[in-house]
Amino acid sequence: MSGEFQCAIATYKGSLKKFFGAIAFQLDIPTTETQYNKNGDPTGEKDLTVDALKEEILENCGEDTLLILPEAKRLTTSIRYWLEDAISAGVRVVCFAVANPGRDIFLEMLEIELELPSDRAIREVMEAEAQKQGLNLSKSRLAELQPLAGRNPMLARKIIRNEALGLKQDKPEHTQYVVIMPVIIAALFSFAVVRFIGMGTGNKGLYITGGVCLVSAMALKQLGNVRGARKRLGQ
Repeated sequence: MSGEFQCAIATYKGSLKKFFGAIAFQLDIPTTETQYNKNGDPTGEKDLTVDALKEEILENCGEDTLLILPEAKRLTTSIRYWLEDAISAGVRVVCFAVANPGRDIFLEMLEIELELPSDRAIREVMEAEAQKQGLNLSKSRLAELQPLAGRNPMLARKIIRNEALGLKQDKPEHTQYVVIMPVIIAALFSFAVVRFIGMGTGNKGLYITGGVCLVSAMALKQLGNVRGARKRLGQ
């Protein structure tokens, strides 16, 4: 889009000054101001403060400016408020995130879901990373490793790095788990139903069986929640 707009790409990594400084640098906006002595002679340059950078960028941006912000979930409250002013001034803003944060500016922005990368694109990422690591992997070996990455370019690069280190890789890291807690709760309630049936019909066998099963299942459920130390031995 650089042919139509003044473009800037910036990722927030904890420093507001570096974030806004990167935007200003790409848009050819000055990040320093000249200092003068009492006689009016220049004495040197001084870096603009974060607030001054914000104002300077807003003054030099308009409808021909495009800001692209990867990892939008990291954006702080002050950045999001500043983006509201930028959007009001006509600046076009594109944010990338795994999920819509659902607050502030994100509520007003159009949401477009991108398609997952194709298998060919993942293969190209793996081939590029292999070349970067100095690995000569055959097509058959790449075909074996590709299922471990799924459709995630980040995992594709990581798998090649693991291959360069000789680490064993036999299962994917992108498994999605199914929550079965509702099934467990429903099973517990079924034991309670048996207990109430025994109580209502005067059948002591059902009453005792249902009660014992219910208490036993609740005890097993609580035991299943026991977790050991999160750290491995030696950490």
